[in-house]
Amino acid sequence: MKSTKLQIVNKNGYQLHAYLELPANQKPNYFAIFAHCFTCSSTLSAVKNISRALTTHGFGVVRFDFTGLGRSEGEFAESHFSANVSDILAVHEFIKVNYKAPSLLVGHSLGGAAVLVAASKLNDIKAVATIGAPSTVSHVKHLFSHDIHELPENTKTEVNIGGRPFVINKEFVNDFDKTDLPAIVKKLRKPLLIMHSPIDTIVGIENARDLYIKAHHPKSFISLDNADHLLMKERDSVYAGNMIGAWVDRYFPRQQNEMLATEGEQLIAHLNLIEDNFTTKIQMKNHDLIADEPVSVGGDDFGPSPYQLLYASLAACTTMTLKMYADRKQWDLQEVFVYISHSKRKNTELGIELEKPTRLDFITKKLKFVGNLTDEQKERLKEIAAKCPVHRTLESQVVFESEIVE
Repeated sequence: MKSTKLQIVNKNGYQLHAYLELPANQKPNYFAIFAHCFTCSSTLSAVKNISRALTTHGFGVVRFDFTGLGRSEGEFAESHFSANVSDILAVHEFIKVNYKAPSLLVGHSLGGAAVLVAASKLNDIKAVATIGAPSTVSHVKHLFSHDIHELPENTKTEVNIGGRPFVINKEFVNDFDKTDLPAIVKKLRKPLLIMHSPIDTIVGIENARDLYIKAHHPKSFISLDNADHLLMKERDSVYAGNMIGAWVDRYFPRQQNEMLATEGEQLIAHLNLIEDNFTTKIQMKNHDLIADEPVSVGGDDFGPSPYQLLYASLAACTTMTLKMYADRKQWDLQEVFVYISHSKRKNTELGIELEKPTRLDFITKKLKFVGNLTDEQKERLKEIAAKCPVHRTLESQVVFESEIVE
């Protein structure tokens, strides 16, 4: 996965700081825009995790800072809701001209409300996903530390939002009341995914209910159980990104595009050591998966460990071999359960005499058969289980050849 810095000029001439996240093969099938939450920025861990998760689903994702936030130019007072929507339109136009028209909008919190409005203005957008979004734009005003309703015209005041000081003006405040979000959602007519935590204390779960009721099908809801509003836990944000990627796949045409080119080999594994810790992406011709290490050894546990993948290969090969054999014999084998465990044992424990004592890999394979089978048939199936190709590879001498390629 590669991240490229972009500078995008909005309609007011301000430069918006943005990052373009690309899949590992640098060839996205589609482009998406991520709009961050109120007073946040594109460098929030949740924004990065969701964006990077989407790249594994073939998306190029643009995450950017709204006017007056993060590294974008302008003042926060100019970052009112209408300006947020305008910034999304500017980012969309830039990506459309320089790459390919974005087709997915993802928004977090008030950014979720902004992408709903932007989607109503952009024909290129084919689907929208919101995370912890309010059902009304004015909802955000309750975050201000003191009453701002009597703010005089052409004056500025400092308010505290989430423990940080921000300078706003009357226009900033009034703009929140200009957008009828429920009416826009009702007319949207685009696939909509609403994600929300039931325990969100900033934007209550009732907001998700109200948005869902207003929206037309196709619409979906995913509960972000036990997550906080900002999705500060990595597991929550990565989950959200992967769920968006899986959901939107139903509405976008499938494209033949290997996220990692196998370069004529059967499989490729890729790890970005700087950004992904141990999380390794694995690509085959028609399939992909993720491997990781458990938290106990410093990993993030986003996928099975290398040894677990090895056991999985052995177990899957065993079940398939038994199916083929039972089918050929026309035996009543209906289901197979294969239980695999691995450990290291001393050769003496295994009754194996060696000149030099050593610890050997010890794999147990337990088989459970469901069907009308005789004891003799079960014993024969146990013998066949040891003849599956992966089993035979593991117990035979294997020759490796490694080389460095550019």
